[in-house]
Amino acid sequence: MKKHLKVFHLLQLAHGALFKAADRKLRNDMQISTTQLAVLFSLCKYDNAPITAIADQLNMSYSSMSGVVDRMAVAKLLKREKDVHDARVQKVILLPKGKTIAEQSTQKVRNINRALLDEFSLAEQETIARFLVHVSKNAEHIVNNDK
Repeated sequence: MKKHLKVFHLLQLAHGALFKAADRKLRNDMQISTTQLAVLFSLCKYDNAPITAIADQLNMSYSSMSGVVDRMAVAKLLKREKDVHDARVQKVILLPKGKTIAEQSTQKVRNINRALLDEFSLAEQETIARFLVHVSKNAEHIVNNDK
């Protein structure tokens, strides 16, 4: 008989604890939040992105992302501009200060990833990664499956 782990609750606890600690560290060290860092990392890969694309990538609403972008623009990490072809589309452009913070944060994030996985064998790490990708890709189906 399979043991029924409270995975949903454990994920909630782990997410909350991890992001609270990371947020505190980033705010103290670099004066940004984990969400702002995620935006910077996204822009490093795809600069001049529509704000809606960044919101989708980070699973955030447009209004929430708009507030984050506004705060980051005030801090001169990025700027927003209307698309030249469609004035309804807001593009987000990475500024040098934002790029510098993203580059400085890369090793910090690698260290966190390493610390998260240090206790686990390579096979266990692969299972953890497979589980997290499964949850990310199938969340709607998992939640809406009434079994």
